[in-house]
Amino acid sequence: MADEEDIILAELDDDELVQQMHDDLYDGMQEEIVEGVNILLSRGWAPYDVLTKALVEGMTIVGIDFRDGILFVPEVLMAANAMKAGMGVLRPLLAETGAPRVGKVVIGTVKGDIHDIGKNLVSMMLEGAGFEVIDLGINNPVENYLAALEEHQPDILGMSALLTTTMPYMKVVIDAMVEKGIREEYAVLVGGAPLNEAFANSVGADSYCRDAAVAVETAKEIMAIRMAGQKAG
Repeated sequence: MADEEDIILAELDDDELVQQMHDDLYDGMQEEIVEGVNILLSRGWAPYDVLTKALVEGMTIVGIDFRDGILFVPEVLMAANAMKAGMGVLRPLLAETGAPRVGKVVIGTVKGDIHDIGKNLVSMMLEGAGFEVIDLGINNPVENYLAALEEHQPDILGMSALLTTTMPYMKVVIDAMVEKGIREEYAVLVGGAPLNEAFANSVGADSYCRDAAVAVETAKEIMAIRMAGQKAG
C-alpha cells in the first residue's frame, strides 16, 4: 500500500493525472476520482474535457475488459460508481456550459419484473460513455414508457427483463408505440438474460444487447447513424 500512498494527485501533471484517473476508475476508487475531477477543473479544464478525457476514456477501458471477460459485474459496478461520483461534480457544470451530449436514453425494467442489476449497469455504462440517461427503475407499465418518451424525447428506448414471463411485455410497449405512430422516432434496444436476437426481432426491437458493453457499443452506432442522417438531411 505504501506505493499507492505516495501518489499525490495534485503533484501529477495533466497527462499523468488523467492516466492515474483511468487507473483509479478501473479500481473503483470514488474519492480519488472526485479529487482528480476537482484538480482538473481547478487547472482550468472545461467540464466536458474532464468528462471525455478522464472519465469516458477510463470507462471505455473498463467496458472493453468487461466484454472480454477480464472484469466481472462487481468490479464494473465499482468502476461505474466511481464514475458516478465524478459525474456528481460535473453534471451541474455540464448543464451550465450546455456541453454536447452523445445522445439521450430512456431505460427501464418492464412490468412484472423487479430485477435491476443489469439495467443499472447499462445505465451507468451509458452515462460513462457520455449519454444522458433517464432511468425509470423497475416494474414499468406501458404508460410509464410512453410518458417518458413524450417528456424526454430521447434517441433510444432501452427495456430490460430477466424473467421469461415478463419478456413478452416488451412487445406490448413496442406495439403501443406503433399504435401511437411514434415507433419510428426511437431506436429500441432490449436486453436481459433470457433474451436473444431472434426474440428481439420477433417483438420488433431494433437490437438485442447481450450485456452492458454491447449496449454501449450499439447505442454509439445508432447515434453515429442518426448524426449522419441529420447531416445528410
